[in-house]
Amino acid sequence: MTISEQIKVLCVRCNVSEAELARRLGKSPQSFNSKMKRGSFSIPELEQIADVLGVSFKREFILADGDQI
Repeated sequence: MTISEQIKVLCVRCNVSEAELARRLGKSPQSFNSKMKRGSFSIPELEQIADVLGVSFKREFILADGDQI
């Protein structure tokens, strides 16, 4: 699942439209939609999305033996 698909699912689960999410992030819905099409989100942007939606964002690498980095 791409990051844009994950954000779409997150919006549905949080009952927030993508346009409303854009407004909460201080962006226009048009510019946010362009970013969604490109799927080009930085880690700080993903953390901000989580913050405005009141959810947690966790990033990590998990090795085959279960170790996390």
